Amino acid sequence: MSTPILVTGGTGNIGRHTVALLRAADRDVRILTRSSRASQPGIRYVQGDTVNNVGLDEALAGIETVLHLAGGAKGDDVAARNLVAAARRAGVRHLVLISVIGADRMPIGYFRMKLAAEQEFERSGIPWTVLRVAQLHDFVVPIAKVLSAMRIAPRGLRFESVGVEEVAERLAELTLSEPGGRVADLAGPEAQDVRDLVRAFDLARGRTRRLLPLRIPGAIGRAYRAGENLAQETARRGDQTWTEFLAERATTRVAGEG
Repeated sequence: MSTPILVTGGTGNIGRHTVALLRAADRDVRILTRSSRASQPGIRYVQGDTVNNVGLDEALAGIETVLHLAGGAKGDDVAARNLVAAARRAGVRHLVLISVIGADRMPIGYFRMKLAAEQEFERSGIPWTVLRVAQLHDFVVPIAKVLSAMRIAPRGLRFESVGVEEVAERLAELTLSEPGGRVADLAGPEAQDVRDLVRAFDLARGRTRRLLPLRIPGAIGRAYRAGENLAQETARRGDQTWTEFLAERATTRVAGEG
């Protein structure tokens, strides 16, 4: 009988999809969560907090594989450090981490924090796998919404957003496989200028708006214009385009109103 897989961030968007796939593969899952939840067949929720280093020894007891998806605006490096230390004590055999494409290139605190989390895994002494992923389509939606409302489009800003289901499929595959180190990045099928993303977003809502180009200043602007947030040629590509995602989202919304 195989041991459970511990998933942090298992109640989030990517986590819910990935946990469902792990269960479909007949693996029991233990989900680390800040609040108590009732367990269900094959899924047990345990309270803990990676940033505040609470409940990790209990959560990791008897665990051989950890999928670390939990993240936020700050503290990811601290969370990774705490999780690694607890994983060593528990004798974990495989650490899996989701990170962001451009973690080692973008001069932004969030990206640097993700890189620091990667380094904690790499130095852990435990076999590890790190998957860098582009922004989800779902992540781009609020950005497009704000830019549409403000009627601006930052010059040189491009995204190659990817579907959450495709990210979850890859994460489940890696979690159930042998440790692979830094595996190929995963991005969407196309890199699109933010102007085109916002226009497609507006068209999906039945409107068009004129967008004023805006220059992003400084080192951050230079990095975005240079495409430092984009995947390299070796990356794996998802299939779902931004336009297809918007069409599916619109259909789901209409069905939900029916």
